[in-house]
Amino acid sequence: MTDSKYFTTTKKGEIFELKAELNSDKKEKKKEAVKKVIASMTVGKDVSALFPDVVNCMQTDNLELKKLVYLYLMNYAKSQPDMAIMAVNTFVKDCEDPNPLIRALAVRTMGCIRVDKITEYLCEPLRKCLKDEDPYVRKTAAVCVAKLHDINAQLVEDQGFLDTLKDLISDSNPMVVANAVAALSEIAESHPSSDLLDLNPQSINKLLTALNECTEWGQIFILDCLANYTPKDDREAQSICERVTPRLSHANSAVVLSAVKVLMKFMEMLSKDLDYYGTLLKKLAPPLVTLLSAEPELQYVALRNINLIVQKRPEILKHEMKVFFVKYNDPIYVKLEKLDIMIRLASQANIAQVLAELKEYATEVDVDFVRKAVRAIGRCAIKVEQSAERCVSTLLDLIQTKVNYVVQEAIVVIKDIFRKYPNKYESVIATLCENLDSLDEPEARAAMIWIVGEYAERIDNADELLESFLEGFHDESTQVQLQLLTAIVKLFLKKPTETQELVQQVLSLATQDSDNPDLRDRGYIYWRLLSTDPVAAKEVVLAEKPLISEETDLIEPTLLDELICYIGTLASVYHKPPSAFVEGGRGVVHKSLPPRTASSESTESPETAPAGAPPGEQPDVVPTQGDLLGDLLNLDLGPPVSGPPLAASSVQMGAVDLLGGGLDSLMGDEPEGIGGTNFAAPPTAAAPANLSAPMGSGLSDLFDLTSGVGSLSGSYVAPKAVWLPAMKAKGLEISGTFTRQVGAISMDLQLTNKALQVMTDFAIQFNRNSFGLAPAAPLQVHAPLSPNQTVEISLPLNTVGSVMKMEPLNNLQVAVKNNIDVFYFSTLYPLHILFVEDGKMDRQMFLATWKDIPNENEAQFQIRDCPLNAEAVSSKLQNSNVFTIAKRNVEAQDMLYQSLRLTNGIWVLAELRIQPGNPNFTLSLKCRAPEVSQHVCQAYETILKN
Repeated sequence: MTDSKYFTTTKKGEIFELKAELNSDKKEKKKEAVKKVIASMTVGKDVSALFPDVVNCMQTDNLELKKLVYLYLMNYAKSQPDMAIMAVNTFVKDCEDPNPLIRALAVRTMGCIRVDKITEYLCEPLRKCLKDEDPYVRKTAAVCVAKLHDINAQLVEDQGFLDTLKDLISDSNPMVVANAVAALSEIAESHPSSDLLDLNPQSINKLLTALNECTEWGQIFILDCLANYTPKDDREAQSICERVTPRLSHANSAVVLSAVKVLMKFMEMLSKDLDYYGTLLKKLAPPLVTLLSAEPELQYVALRNINLIVQKRPEILKHEMKVFFVKYNDPIYVKLEKLDIMIRLASQANIAQVLAELKEYATEVDVDFVRKAVRAIGRCAIKVEQSAERCVSTLLDLIQTKVNYVVQEAIVVIKDIFRKYPNKYESVIATLCENLDSLDEPEARAAMIWIVGEYAERIDNADELLESFLEGFHDESTQVQLQLLTAIVKLFLKKPTETQELVQQVLSLATQDSDNPDLRDRGYIYWRLLSTDPVAAKEVVLAEKPLISEETDLIEPTLLDELICYIGTLASVYHKPPSAFVEGGRGVVHKSLPPRTASSESTESPETAPAGAPPGEQPDVVPTQGDLLGDLLNLDLGPPVSGPPLAASSVQMGAVDLLGGGLDSLMGDEPEGIGGTNFAAPPTAAAPANLSAPMGSGLSDLFDLTSGVGSLSGSYVAPKAVWLPAMKAKGLEISGTFTRQVGAISMDLQLTNKALQVMTDFAIQFNRNSFGLAPAAPLQVHAPLSPNQTVEISLPLNTVGSVMKMEPLNNLQVAVKNNIDVFYFSTLYPLHILFVEDGKMDRQMFLATWKDIPNENEAQFQIRDCPLNAEAVSSKLQNSNVFTIAKRNVEAQDMLYQSLRLTNGIWVLAELRIQPGNPNFTLSLKCRAPEVSQHVCQAYETILKN
């Protein structure tokens, strides 16, 4: 007979009868009664009145009965805490039972009873079970620690359970290891600051050994834990990848995705030149393809994860295009996701195949899918230039079908194609205009109006077409109204005589009859522009537009890196970080990919050393928005300083503002026009550092070169070095060097646009630095920087910015903004650009100062391989404002006594010993700020050896 009999209601006085049966002497009757109690509890009846009677049944050897009683206890202990204490003795006894199943059952139930009064009684039994000889008991106890930590964290820490849990990671049984890792990960997530999972190469090795013998869920716990580890170098990363790779062939898709997550993360540290890197890419493709043969729901999760992987490393699946072709019986959500990935993988090699497939999809019956397919054809045209011609003719064929929604989507994407390839496919405009009457969707109407306005000079009846839209102006959506207003103003600027009435009509509708503030504002701007300065209006409204790129739908790189760390979790399906959908933010830690190691970096992007840096040193590139707030809280991005420092409160901007338009103020008062060009007379360029302003130490005669002090020829200038490679700045490459000419310091920059879009709106700002270096004028890039164009700029600097001691002393952190993003890098400036022109000290003063500076402040350096005589040395150094005060010959050695002064008023005194015929010199430096000496010596070497 089945267990359904327990759910049939008994006769009168149900509780009373159950009580009698529970106290029966017969074991079978007792067991039946407990089953009835559990059945009543399951259907929601309150049987808490039977608590003492059920607890009495705990004293039994029957495992099945014990399980049922424990189940009842877990349910009612919270509502009957005083009664639950009665069960404690039995738990303690069961934890010492000879049967390991009973010991494990007792410890599992203890963890599930969330009653504070009982918790302290459970510590001793739990401690014993954590050290039990049976692995089944130990693995159950490990999970119990996590549950207990959730109830009373302090108790767990005081009792030392966390240390015991850490010891279990070295357990001989793989399941115990997996559960210990799972428990520690759970605890660590709720306490992100605690360093519980102290992973090191030894513990990682133990986890990898356990990985092969675990159950599938144990493997997932271990793989997720490995993903949180950062290897110390690329060799360790490769070794871990080699041992994780076999998991890719596991039958459980969760294990496969967890393994993919670990490999994607550690591949960041591998050099692309390694043979192993190529092998790993090949091994990653088959398991991802296999996931697509599962049921639709699993396919969807796999596709959402593949979408992220393809954006990070498209080369993994570049030869697997066919598996993403849509099947007729795929659900719509799978179809749309496959379509998205097809576009991401489209390239010149497979575009013909992709287009044939997309054209097929555009004749399907599913409206949403057809719309997405038509958009996809447009995205292919924008992504693969060679295919644009074929895409446009495919779109025209689709327009000829006269299917309303197909026509509308086609017009929307053709507008984007016009923006990507101006003056190339305008012959199709006539065909588009034929379909004007059938457009009823706001986006399609707005796109068509944009096309008519943009190419008004090529369309004879442009005014009639726009007038037809104007008739129902107030019934249109805001998007269409705004587009119509701009299009008619464009038309007026191109054909002013014929369209005066039309433009007045639309301006009046937009400003006087409209309630929409956006529309009103735009109407007033146009009105004032047209009435005050038609030439400026033309420059603004008809400005050349920046080309669009296909990357508009890509996930922002920092977010993508974070989501790669969450492959196989809900975050990878939503494409949002956990903090966006986990309420309360408890346990949400921001993750990021590991930094590239030195060996892998050097093979990928050899960067030349910055000006004045020793050849071995590379410029530190501040991570682009990696830990953005962390980097920026110190970055004092106010307007450029010229003249005396401004009050701090008036210039400091919050770090977050930076990402929006916070840096716009750096561009002075230049008004910004629509389309990114500037109109109105540009403001006069800010003069270089206010020459009469007191500099650093209040020198009044700094530039008074007539006194014979200093040199007009200018100090040594290092060749330009790459400071910001294009791959780290979305296509913008910045090279530069520092110069000092006639007392003025400048940063000579070379900006190269290696992206596919025009760059505009440049601005620059420095972080606080050791010598207060700051831009003395805005960064003036007078024309938009087109793709593959290079521009040279000299940016005047002064030394009245905010001061903060940097490490190393001559480190300069720079933020550069353009219309694409804000980029950060750091470089080392040579100290000799700070040597001022009046650094020659009087002889008596020199002697007195040398004696006055304590001997411990003296530093001695060797300058090697410098075959110059004393005269040449003195002359070379004089050009860079290092002045020889006196020269003596002692024991066939030339002794030069020299002085120099830094912009912040620090004097440095030097004794240079030169032995004729010996290319090695000895330099002794004395200074009240000895940390400067090392950098002054570097400056000496740089000047003398170049």
